[in-house]
Amino acid sequence: MADDAVRAVAALDEELRRRMYMFIRQSPAPVTRDEAALSVGISRKLAAFHLDKLVEVGLLTATYAQPGGIRRVGRAPKVYQPSDLEVQVSIPPREHGLLADILLDAVRLQRPQEHGSDAALRVAAEHGRTLGQAERERLRPGRLGPERALTYIGQMLERHGFEPARVAPTRIRLTNCPFHPLAAKDPGLVCGINHAFLAAYCAGLGATTISATLAPRPGACCVELHATGPGQPASMIGDVP
Repeated sequence: MADDAVRAVAALDEELRRRMYMFIRQSPAPVTRDEAALSVGISRKLAAFHLDKLVEVGLLTATYAQPGGIRRVGRAPKVYQPSDLEVQVSIPPREHGLLADILLDAVRLQRPQEHGSDAALRVAAEHGRTLGQAERERLRPGRLGPERALTYIGQMLERHGFEPARVAPTRIRLTNCPFHPLAAKDPGLVCGINHAFLAAYCAGLGATTISATLAPRPGACCVELHATGPGQPASMIGDVP
């Protein structure tokens, strides 16, 4: 998804293309090539090139229809309208949507007499476990040793913007906090949510040889993932709420 966003942003770097895209976004009806060309003062052929590039990267959709619904003789012209693609590019990556989903569900599903922060941690664990179980169902990896488990976990972490660094065969450190700068406002709550989510993900994946622990470092994520120590009981693995 990050690659799609980068391609979409790159497509809008060209000024004429960007102006046509904004014209189409603001139009109350699908736009023909002639209308798009006229909006920026270029030929229909050049407009078609730019419009099809915007379709290629997912910013526009194209169909054939008569403008205004009026039936005319001959083939209906190609018309363009905005797609549902939302483009957000952040370097380093951020996952505020994931955090918002967890907090929203925590408010909706808070139990009687349950403290708000406890609800957030519980829901974060449920989200992580569900994601891990879905990934296990997709991969069907069988029994996971620590190194292979961390390889799979690292792939998920990469997708969600944690920027995992494999500092040892059985240890991953996370060089980016995808919840920053919100984590700075309430590190206890946000880091707790992050920890609960990642620990439960490991459990859902079936990575029983991996532990997620809080290990805050300046400028990095607060969680570290590593192989379970030789004396650690299985019930402590993942430290899932």
